[in-house]
Amino acid sequence: MEKDNTLKVCEIFTSIQGESSYAGWPCTFVRLTGCNLRCGYCDTKYAYYEGDVLTVSEIAAKVAATGIRLAEITGGEPLLQKETPALTETLSGMGIAVLIETNGSIDISCLKSIPLVTVIMDIKTPSSGMSDNNDFTNIARLTRQDEVKFVIGSRDDYTWAVRIMRQYEIDKICTVLMSPVTLPPSSIDPKLLTRWILDDKLSVRLNIQLHRYIFGQDVRGV
Repeated sequence: MEKDNTLKVCEIFTSIQGESSYAGWPCTFVRLTGCNLRCGYCDTKYAYYEGDVLTVSEIAAKVAATGIRLAEITGGEPLLQKETPALTETLSGMGIAVLIETNGSIDISCLKSIPLVTVIMDIKTPSSGMSDNNDFTNIARLTRQDEVKFVIGSRDDYTWAVRIMRQYEIDKICTVLMSPVTLPPSSIDPKLLTRWILDDKLSVRLNIQLHRYIFGQDVRGV
């Protein structure tokens, strides 16, 4: 097995896409192992270390075998592994649309020449404890098909996110998602976040974790 052609994979599963503008669509998820951040509200801590080493072709074969034409590469942080662009390009070459969910701390340039790819990039809010790790130069690398997600755990998070969105005019570049934290200690009522968005007439999409609503908060592989 060629070391340079492998990735450490936490899990591969098919479910309903629960977030982003693709919410509700059948999707095969490739969750890669490892993350450089430690967000306070993280709900996939098991992906920090768990996983098996697979080749790019083995992963692509597993995704293709599902018959689903939408895949998401997530983590953890998928861009920590240098073969992630190769996996993305392989899947794209098979006619599979690929979503890459990244935490926004790593340069996304390596993905921008690959067709059929949508970057879903977090911008970490203060309650995550990781907002100092945001690479704001990534905003200039985004294009119309990409999406930016702010995870909101408090009114301060919301105010901060609105300021960043307006400062960089992100809503004029791509779709902006706002997602309420649903796990304590920093959880907020989605109704409250909805009211803030409506009151401020924001051009953003409320981003509820549909898969958690369907399958429950602590179920893996969904």
